[in-house]
Amino acid sequence: MDDLRTRIARTLRRERETSGLSVSELARRAGVSKATVSQLENGSGNPSVETLWALGVALGVPFAVLVDQQANAPTLIRADDHAGVPSSAAAYSATLLSASPPAPRRDIYLIRADPGDARRSDPHHPGTIEHVVLMTGRAEVGPADAPIVLGPGDYLTYPGDAPHVFRATEASTSAVLISELR
Repeated sequence: MDDLRTRIARTLRRERETSGLSVSELARRAGVSKATVSQLENGSGNPSVETLWALGVALGVPFAVLVDQQANAPTLIRADDHAGVPSSAAAYSATLLSASPPAPRRDIYLIRADPGDARRSDPHHPGTIEHVVLMTGRAEVGPADAPIVLGPGDYLTYPGDAPHVFRATEASTSAVLISELR
């Protein structure tokens, strides 16, 4: 819960400041007390879903933005860990891998690679995040100093503004790569 409180505190303050709102004005727009907003921004509050929803609406951001994982650390979701929301009308489920922040720039790539030298990337623009969904094969992906082995269906996000790598370890490896500038 402490990690979640820290994420909420950091994100709430960032979104409020980006919107140019004072703590008092955000509290007024959300219909919550100023003390509640202050506590949440200090990481000491214990918010309800309703409070976070009201704050998100007042800031013009989706609820998911306030509780999403940290952008400065790799986030790994293994294919077998997908906890999708099922459809009642078809054999179909949807799993949110990453919530989109307001007004990002996203470029989507299809990667095809074979074993050999790693594709080493220098840091991109500050604030860049990369998302990879491995489709076939196996690959070592992510931060240059600590790449993670991915298998088909695995999802990984990591800072693209730090050195990073993609190295196929099986022939005919493919992946979808999304480069996001926040």
